[in-house]
Amino acid sequence: MVSMRVVAGRFGGRPLKTLAGQTTRPTTDKVKGALFNMIGPYFEGGRVLDLYAGSGSLGIEAISRGMDDAVLVERDRGAQAIIQKNIAMTKEPERFTLLKMPAKQAMKQLEGRFDLVLLDPPYATEQIEADITSLEEVGLLADGVLLVCETDRSVELPEEISQFGIWKQKIYGISKVTVYVR
Repeated sequence: MVSMRVVAGRFGGRPLKTLAGQTTRPTTDKVKGALFNMIGPYFEGGRVLDLYAGSGSLGIEAISRGMDDAVLVERDRGAQAIIQKNIAMTKEPERFTLLKMPAKQAMKQLEGRFDLVLLDPPYATEQIEADITSLEEVGLLADGVLLVCETDRSVELPEEISQFGIWKQKIYGISKVTVYVR
């Protein structure tokens, strides 16, 4: 089990639980810190959507750094239990919604628009392209949305997806973070 914590912001330093085993790939604290420094590092409100929440660590980090509310989507039961414990740790559960279902199903039920979307699917390239296209088609993306994709460093994402192009891309160890903007 990887030891993880909230890196910065109002919940900074608090420990996070992670799921043992291979069903999720927790983002290390180092990569999480670097990812948020790329896009923030702090926010003045907004909504965050984490379509493959795992432990919920990225969505919780976004709230810690100033986002107003988060929707965390996770289909794995073990991961859902971990997310609920991590949300409880914030002592602000009202700022989080956990949808216990696959991402594709969640996209059909979501309402409103998101300012930050976190995509770290288990099978990256095709899934990221399909998810971004679907989110755009159903009107869930705010005009200034940041689409943050975390993949294995070997994954090559396209320069453009729908009306979005790569804004920033960095490699951290075995992970690659790609940020798309309109």
